[in-house]
Amino acid sequence: MNPKIEKLIKMFARLPRVGNRAATRIVLSLLADKTGKAAQLSDMLMDVSNAIRPCQNCGVLTDSDTCEFCRDASRQNGTLCIVRDMSDVWVFEKTSVFHGRYHIIGGVLSGVSGTTPADLNIQNLPNRIKNENINEIIFALPNTIEGKTTANYIMSVIGDNANITFTELASGVPLGGDLDYIDDGTLTLALKGRKKL
Repeated sequence: MNPKIEKLIKMFARLPRVGNRAATRIVLSLLADKTGKAAQLSDMLMDVSNAIRPCQNCGVLTDSDTCEFCRDASRQNGTLCIVRDMSDVWVFEKTSVFHGRYHIIGGVLSGVSGTTPADLNIQNLPNRIKNENINEIIFALPNTIEGKTTANYIMSVIGDNANITFTELASGVPLGGDLDYIDDGTLTLALKGRKKL
């Protein structure tokens, strides 16, 4: 195989949920296409890479300093949903059941992968709680030991605050489950039936 093609396949295979077989199909499809899709994809990746960055307040990807959710006054209802990454935000938005604000922490604590508190986007949480009059924090983290450990750590960082209610998604999210794999109906029920921690 041509070394350049092989290198490109390996790059695609490093993407989450894309194995070597899928990466090979993608690369060969792009190279065989005569309509200019490869060049369009390249230009679009460069454009998005240069324009998109995390919101300074919550971590949601945006093309401005502050994202659409933080700018939307109707979402300042005292509810803050803590999620792992941007794909979790999209899952919630698809259901149209959550109308508060988000906070992306960028992972979960893990000794195996070496993720420490310093790697997570949690430094400005106390300020957000104060400035945005947050009275409920919903943890929508993976239903794993790492997810639970992360939620407990964040609660300890925020401290005992009588005005804050900590909740988590209710049953329906299986043990070890990821929001990416949960259907809209199950997620809606899990959010509406959230339980106090």
